[in-house]
Amino acid sequence: MTSATQTSATASTPKKPNSARVHVQRFGTFLSNMVMPNIAAFIAWGIVTALFIDKGPLPNKDIASLVGPMITYLLPLLLANTGGRLVYGVRGGVVGTIAAMGVIVGTDIPMFIGAMIMGPLGGYLMKLVDRIWEGKIKAGFEMLVNNFSAGILGFLLAVGGFFGIAPLVQGLSKALEAGVDWLVSVHLLPLVSILVEPGKVLFLNNAINHGVFTPIGTLESQQAGKSILFLIETNPGPGAGILLAWAIFGLGAARAAAPGAFIIQFFGGIHEIYFPYVLMKPILIIGAILGGMTGVAVNVAFQTGLRAPAAPGSVFAIFAQAPVSNMLGIALAIISAAAVSFAFTAIVLRSSRKRDLLAGNAGDLSAAVAQTEANKGKSSSVLEGLVQEGEHDTGDAQGDATDRLVRNIVFACDAGMGSSAMGASVLRNKMKKAGIEGVTVTNQAISNLDGTADLVITQQQLTDRAKGQSPNSVHVSVDNFMNSPKYDEVVDLVASQQKTPEDATK
Repeated sequence: MTSATQTSATASTPKKPNSARVHVQRFGTFLSNMVMPNIAAFIAWGIVTALFIDKGPLPNKDIASLVGPMITYLLPLLLANTGGRLVYGVRGGVVGTIAAMGVIVGTDIPMFIGAMIMGPLGGYLMKLVDRIWEGKIKAGFEMLVNNFSAGILGFLLAVGGFFGIAPLVQGLSKALEAGVDWLVSVHLLPLVSILVEPGKVLFLNNAINHGVFTPIGTLESQQAGKSILFLIETNPGPGAGILLAWAIFGLGAARAAAPGAFIIQFFGGIHEIYFPYVLMKPILIIGAILGGMTGVAVNVAFQTGLRAPAAPGSVFAIFAQAPVSNMLGIALAIISAAAVSFAFTAIVLRSSRKRDLLAGNAGDLSAAVAQTEANKGKSSSVLEGLVQEGEHDTGDAQGDATDRLVRNIVFACDAGMGSSAMGASVLRNKMKKAGIEGVTVTNQAISNLDGTADLVITQQQLTDRAKGQSPNSVHVSVDNFMNSPKYDEVVDLVASQQKTPEDATK
């Protein structure tokens, strides 16, 4: 088999994602996907709490009466409904919400974790129950059976949750709170960064923040008016320091792109943009850990916290949720975290500068990809990947026609919001400048891929998951959504397709 057809086989035949990392990412994404669509509700609760409680700047007893019902019922029920919908659509959401009422009423604490269990469980069991009599219901009885089956199942789950799940989850919640309190009391909370920072670079940032810290932090915020947990993953300091060091001491395109990446990360709150800079030199994860630990230590020393989650992790969102008395400590935590990660990254980049130059590695985010393609004599890995196996030779792939027109391009990331939205915007602008029309470029979460995309673009760490979700699409991996030579290859491909009459009519 020729090299072109080998590449084609790789692009056309999806690898089955079976690594532990992929499974952890998928589970973490599911947790975060329950929380992220409801972040607006958490923010609304935070605003009401900040402004109208007795200690707020605008105390109002009547409006403050919203605080309790919102955190006790509204937020958990939203989480449960979203979890049920993720598993089994609207029907799963309804049953999951009913089931969650059992754990909510069965405890005396806000039941976020319980709702995140009962919501998906209700959706999954409803899915199994519907399969039992799928295609066996007589015409005219569908609505009766569907409504009663969902109602009975919801009732049973609510009762089971009240007596069985609620006490277990309440014990777990108190254990987690006690664990956090213990880490704070013995001044060991900064050690959490040893797990958090590597997890972020593996694209588990949303899972860590929204799946773990947000539920526990919200409980703390209800009791103390703020929580330090909202400041652990969202602190933009570690990533900002790494990007600033690359902007000053880096080489090539990575250095040129770093200032823009810093602005997007620090002010826009899209932390994913600095992950490729760490992946280029994995030792930099130590700098991120040290920066994260420093930021947490400063926040512990100043006893700072946020009233509600900061989403995204932008400096603006953080200060919007910060009590006025905490702003100085938070600012120092961000600055100190950035300073430490900057210092470590600068030392690494300076010490490896000569070696990188001698090795021909100019710090280009795409250098390895471009060099590999040049070594293999390929004109375009993306274009060759679209050539169907056995139907074209190994010549100039750009000159070959492809059997699949690219009309629908999807950028997919973990949450489907920040980094993928940036990549889609970059490619849309390139398409516009090239005068290309009739091609849609959108962004979405990997978990929402439905197989209809002609071409899916993901960051390398997430490609296996994307292939599992959309096996019949062509998949392109990039190092950095903001700057990849493969975008030009995609543009060239689409342009060549539109110029070929026989291809355009397929």
